[in-house]
Amino acid sequence: MGDVSANSITLQMLREACETVRCSPLDVINTPMISWRQTTLPLNTSCNIHIKLENMQRTGSFKIRGVANQFAQRLKGAHFVTMSAGNYGKSFAYACKHYGSKGKVVMPETAPISRSVLIQGLGVEVDRAPTSCLMDVVNRCVQEESMTFLHSYDDPNLIAGHASLGFEILEVLPNPDVLVVCCGGGGLLAGVAAAIKLSGCENTKIYGVEPEGACTMYKSFIEKKPVGMDAKSIASGLAPPFAGVLPFELCQRYVEDIVLVNDEEIKSAVSMLYKAGLVVEPSGTAAFAAVMNDKIPDINGKNVVVILSGGNIGKDELTNFPD
Repeated sequence: MGDVSANSITLQMLREACETVRCSPLDVINTPMISWRQTTLPLNTSCNIHIKLENMQRTGSFKIRGVANQFAQRLKGAHFVTMSAGNYGKSFAYACKHYGSKGKVVMPETAPISRSVLIQGLGVEVDRAPTSCLMDVVNRCVQEESMTFLHSYDDPNLIAGHASLGFEILEVLPNPDVLVVCCGGGGLLAGVAAAIKLSGCENTKIYGVEPEGACTMYKSFIEKKPVGMDAKSIASGLAPPFAGVLPFELCQRYVEDIVLVNDEEIKSAVSMLYKAGLVVEPSGTAAFAAVMNDKIPDINGKNVVVILSGGNIGKDELTNFPD
């Protein structure tokens, strides 16, 4: 990360990145944002929930936003390596194929095999390793194979690209009362929160949501520094080995709090959304699960934005969820 700090993430930088994402040859989608009343979701709530459908995004998740800005800032044709449980790896592989770059994704052994197969199908190598060893494998690739490391969540260009999602929300709802965002390493939460707050929405309350078994940002808030843990959750995309340094700084500045959901709550959210015709992966449902289980304070009568961050879930995985 070098000397990059939260102070370097400015509104102008984020707006420029948003324009880069919108004009990207990777065809990033301005995804719909709808009221929950436009769905068949059986919610009993007094707040007005707006759902941002990033599960309909190119490559199936928000990750393509950050990737589009990362690749726009890099020399084309290089040999890149990254670490990912699936969604970033898919977007990374999609970009490598488009730009003619070589790539390798280091994946945790806990990630679904189907994700590895999909990424390999886009022409990118996959190495699987224990979660605690991911960075060791990445560092070896950098040192021994002269690869360029693109971080999947702790990178200013990636965070700025994710901020485009925040600007899209403001185009539909200029002054949201509450925004609820999933959090793994913190790249999405940091980018969206910075875009919202730097745009003048000082009164918007922003909450990050993590699984109980993978709560690195939650623990980082308590210890007031980025920390790691042996993260385990059904939401594998929210279970990196450590919180990002820059995301932590930005989240400390712009995020109200981090709340936790358990795996059973995530499973129930996947099932409820699926019955309503919304295909969302476990990682993508965390924010919705938090609202569904009354984890977000003081939302009665408020305009609440919930991001469904990804929809990459296979038929084999759906069989593990309640009817």
